[in-house]
Amino acid sequence: MVRVVRVIVAVSLTIAACWSAASASLAQSGDSGSSKTAGETDQQKSSQGQEDTTEEKLPPARRRYMGRTIAQTMSHRGAGWLIRDSRDQEERPREALRALQLKPGMTVCDMGCGNGFWTLLMSEKVGDDGKVLAVDIQPEMLSLLRARCKEAKVTNVKPVLGGLADPHLDDESVDLLLMVDVYHEFSYPKIMLQNIRKALKDDGVIALLEYRAEDPRVPILPLHKMSRKQILREYEANGYKLVRQYTKLPWQHLMFFGKDPDWKPEDAKQP
Repeated sequence: MVRVVRVIVAVSLTIAACWSAASASLAQSGDSGSSKTAGETDQQKSSQGQEDTTEEKLPPARRRYMGRTIAQTMSHRGAGWLIRDSRDQEERPREALRALQLKPGMTVCDMGCGNGFWTLLMSEKVGDDGKVLAVDIQPEMLSLLRARCKEAKVTNVKPVLGGLADPHLDDESVDLLLMVDVYHEFSYPKIMLQNIRKALKDDGVIALLEYRAEDPRVPILPLHKMSRKQILREYEANGYKLVRQYTKLPWQHLMFFGKDPDWKPEDAKQP
């Protein structure tokens, strides 16, 4: 029992360290698109210009949403934690990958892709005829992603520099959009969910992975967990309905949301 407690404490401290540099890092880089990285396409640069114009008009970033405190974005300085050796045992990502039911030729999105742990897993599943849109707001993360794609000789991944409230995806272009432990960090959750909804095809889905707040054994800081009840509350309020879920992962919820055809924008009560 003592050994288990020590392991949980150690993991929690490691996770805390990964996020602790986030505020300083984002402050130094300013807006997530304040610098350009090598390899950006013209479309990405154009989207970045739109981001500067659009995000100047955004209200101040939210600190709370629908009763939940919004967590700080994880810094690129903690990116090594995303590809830690213990992740397969702790989270069983390949089991979650099977639950995504990806097929060759699909266009999928890894929202908050970081250095590409999930991007590379999905790229293999969708194959050469498919595409993975890898979105992140930190240019440094996309640089790390490009390096890993080059090393793995992956050619069906398109890095996209996203904004704080807009993933910069084409309308009705995405079959499945994956968010792994990132949604709880959105500082504009309502606006982001609206823009994601536009990017999904009519039958497209969000696959949401979040650490379970209901389980105290999950060694993650409470601020970086979400309960199933809270997830449903936020997604249903923003035009989504739960279409399926996978409940056998050790640490995380895996919930799939499609567009609710009966929802109207005026139904959203939270700004």
